[in-house]
Amino acid sequence: MVTTQTAARPVSKKASAAPVKKTGAVPAKKPAAPVKATQPVKPVKTTAPAPNKTAGKVSDKASKKKDKPEKVKVVRDSFTIPKTEYAQIAAMKKRAMDLGLEVKKSELIRAGLALLGGTADAAFRKALGNVPTLKTGRPGKD
Repeated sequence: MVTTQTAARPVSKKASAAPVKKTGAVPAKKPAAPVKATQPVKPVKTTAPAPNKTAGKVSDKASKKKDKPEKVKVVRDSFTIPKTEYAQIAAMKKRAMDLGLEVKKSELIRAGLALLGGTADAAFRKALGNVPTLKTGRPGKD
């Protein structure tokens, strides 16, 4: 028998005696054992069919829109006010606290607007006549 060896890699006796592993071959799987008739069969969970959700969603959304009040957009603004009138706001806040009400400055101003809005033209004119006109813009540095 003629053996051929490559010049680059001489084969030693130990290497030739060792079993050669095949890297690309995959061992065949054993066939699965047949299922015996005596094994209990697991019950399959059945779920009730889902109700038609699309019809309910339309009526639910319509009713939610009616129940939910429309969101009011707010505007942030700044204005100039005399120190005496600013002190009146603090005094009114204290008065509200004495009555057991906690209010913010903006709520006091809005309440004043509501009162002015409900007055007759003559009373409205008189209230505006009692408010002095101020120079617009930022106050000067003291």
